[in-house]
Amino acid sequence: MNMHYVRRGAGKPLLLLHGIGGSWRSWQTILDDLALARDVIAVDLPGFGATPPLAGPVTIAALADAVTAFLKAHDLTGTDAVGSSLGARLVLELARRGGVLGAVVSLDPGGFWEGWEKPVFYHSVALSVKLVKALQPVMPALTGSAVGRTALFAQFSHRPWKLAPHVALDEMRTFANSPSFDELLKDLVEGAQQQGAPKGSIPGPLVIGWGRQDYVCLPHQSARALAKFPDARLYWFEHCGHFPQWDQPAEAVRLILAATSGQSFRDADIAQRAPAPAADQKKVPTAAVVAGVAALVAGGAWLLLKKRR
Repeated sequence: MNMHYVRRGAGKPLLLLHGIGGSWRSWQTILDDLALARDVIAVDLPGFGATPPLAGPVTIAALADAVTAFLKAHDLTGTDAVGSSLGARLVLELARRGGVLGAVVSLDPGGFWEGWEKPVFYHSVALSVKLVKALQPVMPALTGSAVGRTALFAQFSHRPWKLAPHVALDEMRTFANSPSFDELLKDLVEGAQQQGAPKGSIPGPLVIGWGRQDYVCLPHQSARALAKFPDARLYWFEHCGHFPQWDQPAEAVRLILAATSGQSFRDADIAQRAPAPAADQKKVPTAAVVAGVAALVAGGAWLLLKKRR
């Protein structure tokens, strides 16, 4: 499988797999720091970024097969891997299959929704993508504003106003130009459930990281992930939403390097955090956030109506 990728650094290889709607740029907040210690390979999954879609159905299993083929083609079988969201589910699936990856870090994996959580996830994300596509003409202005970033990324980040404007814009551009997005989103909700791995069946280190304030993959879903992957160690990111590499980049780097080093580590050494200042929790006034969300919804509705006319 030919997949577009960027490769930086030197040392032991480390594969990075992004989430749905993302690309290798989803890792740009930590890519260079990881490359100081590792040979980092960040790919665009099929149908995202600069990689063309799969020829057949777009499913989790098909993406896992494509990643496996990519690793074999580049003599990277057995490499350590980190996944985020959709990518986090992929690295769990590849770890379950055995013989594909080395150490694995899975950050806020999707695929552990149940009951009402499935339609809420599906419709919230599907609506977000429709709005993002409709708002592309004004996206640079929106992502350049703290209020705009807060409205756009409130579901995905604990402190969305602190995201760098170029990071936010790159993500919104990729979301709007991902031909496999809709089909893969449907497979995440309606497709085969993630299978687990019996205790003792995964020989390499396996760490699942989860943001305490994740509103995409809710924190209580971590119990289901651990039930299916009892060999995994769970790590909590405080003051963190769905993407630790955005909300807690330095901590994410420490966890990834420690978990893939083969050495034991303490959670306290990874966290190295002080309590967040109360003032930092409300950099953008609540009224401004509400107004920003209302403006996004109204703007999206207006653009959609204009397009239909």
